[in-house]
Amino acid sequence: MLVVSRWPLLSAAFLGATGVMAGAFGAHGLRAVVSNAMLEVWQTAAHYQLAHALALLALALAMVVSPTMAVSKAALWAARLWLLGSLVFAGSLYSLVLTGIGLFGAITPVGGVLLIAGWCSLLMIKQ
Repeated sequence: MLVVSRWPLLSAAFLGATGVMAGAFGAHGLRAVVSNAMLEVWQTAAHYQLAHALALLALALAMVVSPTMAVSKAALWAARLWLLGSLVFAGSLYSLVLTGIGLFGAITPVGGVLLIAGWCSLLMIKQ
């Protein structure tokens, strides 16, 4: 019997839940506290986080239903890169907005590269 790791599904659930929380916090808790420009930065972070939560969910479900996907190293790398990329990309933007420390904005592209690498990993999946 094929054993499928649950961590991609759990990671998708974590990113999705915290992405919704971040979006709601931005819309209701930050609106009166930060500038419109910083609010847009926050919304960008939440948007990318939620988009990659859905991508990770789709990949996790594909890994459950397809034995080929379940054992694919490329699929596992895509999942890892999307999780790490989402944490770095969105986390650095959230930190920038909350602290005003510009160095956090300099970290954001690293997260973006990780997200792109995750998408490129899908190109390596063998049928």
